Amino acid sequence: MACLPAAPPALALRRWLGLGLFVLLCLSRGYALEKKVVKSKVGEKVGLPCCHEIPSSESLHNYRVYWQKNTTEVVLAYAEGRMISKHERYENRTEMDTRNLTLWISPMEILDNGPYQCVVQHLRFPQNSVVVCDEPVTLFVTADFSKPNITAEVSTNSCESTEMVVRCSSHGGFPKPKISGALNNVSVVWNASWVSESSLSPYNVTGKLWLNVTKDVSITCSVEHNGLLKSTSLLLKKPNTCFVPTVPPSYNVITASSIIIIIFLLAITLAARYLPRHVCSHYCKPQDSVEEGVKECMKPPMSSKGTSETSFL
Repeated sequence: MACLPAAPPALALRRWLGLGLFVLLCLSRGYALEKKVVKSKVGEKVGLPCCHEIPSSESLHNYRVYWQKNTTEVVLAYAEGRMISKHERYENRTEMDTRNLTLWISPMEILDNGPYQCVVQHLRFPQNSVVVCDEPVTLFVTADFSKPNITAEVSTNSCESTEMVVRCSSHGGFPKPKISGALNNVSVVWNASWVSESSLSPYNVTGKLWLNVTKDVSITCSVEHNGLLKSTSLLLKKPNTCFVPTVPPSYNVITASSIIIIIFLLAITLAARYLPRHVCSHYCKPQDSVEEGVKECMKPPMSSKGTSETSFL
């Protein structure tokens, strides 16, 4: 089996050196592209840096400069020292530095979010131009959310526990946020929903939580976007009132009670109607006999008196 001849040491060294330089170039280029990210908030003024600066020995008349967004939408363009194009959405909101070619945008809007590109051509007469710069820069626009608002509504309450529906809401921010919470410093997961008209519109976020509260607890709601965090806490108090539900009597109990009441009323009615007659018939006759007997006893005996008088004579 034949063996291939080994490469000379000098040639191998050059190959490794070239490969190392290529890797360093790629890393440095990637690092530079990674650094070309500009962050701003709605309403602020921000400058997007260009990849080329006109030397002091030259002027803008020797260049063509194109600032474009998403590689298709021309924000503004200069040729031979004068502006030749500007997008209507950026009218009265943009200007370009004539030396370092920085694009200034003010006031910032959510729709300005996205990738931009600065393309610079050096004019060489007659009718010749060379592209000296063509690099992207990303604009990341944010909008602050309102301070979270927490509300609690009691759904059911008993002596042992209280069921509550807790809601947390925030609005007007960008981009889409994360919502988190804690119950007495223990993490909880919100049932979250987001509302936005489009991918480049402010977001409204609402979180919902169902809790079974047995004692006073503290609930915290946090809304986070782009490393910014806004939080609100609320003390949930268990109501002191205790409602014991009353159990209505059964049908059989109601029926039996009704029958007893009806019988009782009938008994009272019959007693009121027949008892006085019986009492009078039982007590009134003996009394009349006694009175008559008394009257009879009170009368003087006529026969005895006559006999006495006769005997006396």
